Amino acid sequence: MNIKPVAGIEPPYYAVVFTSVHRDDPDGYAETAVRMEELVGDVPGFLGYESARTPGGLGITVGYFRDTDSIAAWRRNLEHQEAQRRGRAEWYESYSVHVAKVERSYGFELG
Repeated sequence: MNIKPVAGIEPPYYAVVFTSVHRDDPDGYAETAVRMEELVGDVPGFLGYESARTPGGLGITVGYFRDTDSIAAWRRNLEHQEAQRRGRAEWYESYSVHVAKVERSYGFELG
């Protein structure tokens, strides 16, 4: 498996940080997460994402978007809205969303 962070995005752009705590055994979550990954990839201005989850259920996903119009287009997606509804009703104990404008970005890769 080749795990790498999202790199090479020229600022400015936006980061949407979604931090969540799952309920126990969230039925249907994995399939919906795969579908959301497919859908967001079709949003003009979507630049990529990174995601991690602890064994205890805390998850952080950071989505990168070129501008606020791209973020708004993702929020308006009807399947995404349904996933949000299911998240509140079935999958999450809690979550937070933070939107930030990225003005500086750099990275490192060995080799």
